[in-house]
Amino acid sequence: MKRIEIQEANRAAVAAIQQSQPVLTGIGIAGEVVPRMRKNLLLHAGPPITWPRMSGPMRGAVMGALVYEGLAKTPAEAEKLAASGEVAFEPWHEHDGVGPMAGVATASMPVWIVEDKAAKRRTFCTLNEGLGKVLRYGAYSDEVMVRLRWMRDVLGPVLREALALRPEINLKALIAQALQMGDEVHNRNRAATSLLFRDLAPAILRTRAKNEDQLKVLEFLNANDHTFLNLSMPAAKIMLQAAEWREGSTIVTTMTRNGTDFGIRIAGLRDRWFTAPANIVKGLLFPGFTAQDCNPDIGDSAITETCGLGGFSMAAAPAIVKFVGGSVADAMTYTQKMYEITETESEAFQIPPLDFRGSPLGIDLLKVCETGILPQINTGIAHREAGIGQVGAGLVTPPMACFEDALAAYVETYCPKD
Repeated sequence: MKRIEIQEANRAAVAAIQQSQPVLTGIGIAGEVVPRMRKNLLLHAGPPITWPRMSGPMRGAVMGALVYEGLAKTPAEAEKLAASGEVAFEPWHEHDGVGPMAGVATASMPVWIVEDKAAKRRTFCTLNEGLGKVLRYGAYSDEVMVRLRWMRDVLGPVLREALALRPEINLKALIAQALQMGDEVHNRNRAATSLLFRDLAPAILRTRAKNEDQLKVLEFLNANDHTFLNLSMPAAKIMLQAAEWREGSTIVTTMTRNGTDFGIRIAGLRDRWFTAPANIVKGLLFPGFTAQDCNPDIGDSAITETCGLGGFSMAAAPAIVKFVGGSVADAMTYTQKMYEITETESEAFQIPPLDFRGSPLGIDLLKVCETGILPQINTGIAHREAGIGQVGAGLVTPPMACFEDALAAYVETYCPKD
């Protein structure tokens, strides 16, 4: 294809992203609402992977999920089951959803339902467990199981009824407001979670749930600043779905990692995955941990960066450097550099410290390869061993090989030799 044709395809792809309107419509059970979900299927973050290649935190999350789902009685039994071939593993991204960190989900877990009604699309994500020893970081202790079951039996039903009692929540508008208040909605969600809490609290108090359960739900949401992460992710996912399969487009529609591989997908190359070994995240570690404890990059949460949020909007959230490392000047630089590899600026997401400039939107495969500038991601860090959990947070970039392989495939597809 000629460069002008590629530019036209990219403009159309990005225009579709701009027009998407994600709204929070409800909560469902994964086995009832997620496409092609079934009892013996575990969804996970990142590109496709098999049990033998899974990292420690991914394995830990799988083991915990199998115990939670009642498919195994103990972690040891779960480990044997996972290796037996009787359990299927598939990426969330191939089921219209996303999952943070290990991202492991089972059929009975409650999930947020995000819709773009104009386009008749839906995306999904599990509910956020909070920080510390949690399933998404590969922990599977009794406290993790107790929390997950409470989320299934109390939190999910209360939120489901609350959402049915109030108007749908426009997530795009909420994210835009949160950026004005110092969030980047990947690792900093304090403002977004507070705004969500304000929207949900009156409806929670009007549910038929016992007062004790209402109070626990409110306390749980209030104590967990990362509650909104599991909504910013499916919101970003549904916006990027609008750009998927645009013939000739070089816009990146997926960036994700499973703790072993980093994978990307390109708008003009349908559902093809391009993968390379995931990098190690560099950042701030919790006391007692060292770089040797860190697992390679993991999670679907880089969907936020793919949509111009997270590391692409760090200039809007200077306080994030206290969590992931670096300085305020670094945060500004990261955002400004991302304009060099993107197609345009977001019409909805504006960055006050940059004089309300729109966030960088539409990662262009060609620009990444031409400039050598890689997308900037901020993220949590999981311990490399199963069962331990989070050890810190920091900054990372994808491996360039993903983009080089995608470019080679693009040339082969659209620029055949005479």
